[in-house]
Amino acid sequence: MRRHFAFVGRNGAGHINPTLPLVAELVRRGHRVTYALEASFAPAVRRAGATFLDLPAGEFRHRGRSGQSALRDASTDVVAMIADLVLAATEYELPVLREGFAADPPDVVCYDANSLAGAMLADILGVPGIQLRPTFAANKHYTPLQEFVPDPERLAASMAAAESRVRAYTAPFGITRTLGTVLSRVPGDLDVVFVPREFQYDGDTFGDRYAFVGPSEHARTDTGSWEPPAPGTRLLFVSLGTLMNEDPAFFRLCIEAFAGTDWQVAMAVGDRIDPARLGAVPANVDVRPSFPQLEVLRHARVFVTHAGMNSTMEAVLHRVPTVAVPQMPEQHANARRLRELGLGTTLTDQTAEALREAVRDVDGDDTIRKNLAGMAGSFRAAGGAGAAADAVERLAR
Repeated sequence: MRRHFAFVGRNGAGHINPTLPLVAELVRRGHRVTYALEASFAPAVRRAGATFLDLPAGEFRHRGRSGQSALRDASTDVVAMIADLVLAATEYELPVLREGFAADPPDVVCYDANSLAGAMLADILGVPGIQLRPTFAANKHYTPLQEFVPDPERLAASMAAAESRVRAYTAPFGITRTLGTVLSRVPGDLDVVFVPREFQYDGDTFGDRYAFVGPSEHARTDTGSWEPPAPGTRLLFVSLGTLMNEDPAFFRLCIEAFAGTDWQVAMAVGDRIDPARLGAVPANVDVRPSFPQLEVLRHARVFVTHAGMNSTMEAVLHRVPTVAVPQMPEQHANARRLRELGLGTTLTDQTAEALREAVRDVDGDDTIRKNLAGMAGSFRAAGGAGAAADAVERLAR
């Protein structure tokens, strides 16, 4: 039976890219999808075959980068800060969503796990709500918030205060159950987790309401063309992602480490760094704001990465050893998991010599290559977009 699915996203390529293969698969199966996002993602949504609903930029997006920086400050009450941002976003998002879907209500609402407005829309309309998680799922055994607040008592107190604020906000709408947002360990009617169970911390403790589908190969939102180097060339890919990448000193370190070596380096520095700040760039280093990441990973021997979850999943899927340079606690968790599973290492000494040695060591480690091959097989067996669409359709029925 043909269904209408509403998707409610959270700004950021790391949140949107994993969902697009699911959108495309639902459309391929004959369903309609309307995706509410900010305008910069409209072309990607339309390429996936969905209808785009403009969700104008507001408080969460305006404060996103400053909020990311605040996460590095140990004195920050991270849970309270997230609650501030989520509730501020909900203030402007929920009216837009209610109006946008009033004339054409969905049968199911699929919402980013950080979107309180999406969860509320499902409850207000009385339809199933599906959380979309681009990173680790949370339950009583593990929550990504413990990476930010390691003290269990402090975390529990912050969570209780935040949940109280959420309930106070949702009660006037007739919503009394605990909503499954980033503030809660409670799942939606279904959680689609774009991480395989084998990679999830305490993966065997999550029940049937969680579908660990892993990543899917798909066209990213990256733009621009890139030609791979000649066969036999050792290609090193360097990227710190899209949010916290304004670090010219680190990119200069990479240039120092590999200038004049037999490595060809593809280095993505983002759109906030003037390449002139990097000094002289040798011929074997290609510096650009961005690269088509999946295409580069198909040819790379090693990936120096911030260990964002999207990049982590894509590296393993393409069997590329990682040297992690995490920028925030959740990325440290990803990097730690990569080490635990024998898929890469973490750079602990940010010197040119240490970076060069780390790249050399993972490149030549046959055990890492073997582990990557096995884990990549597990990733593909998780089912990706097809498994996600199966789970979503079962709930819709």
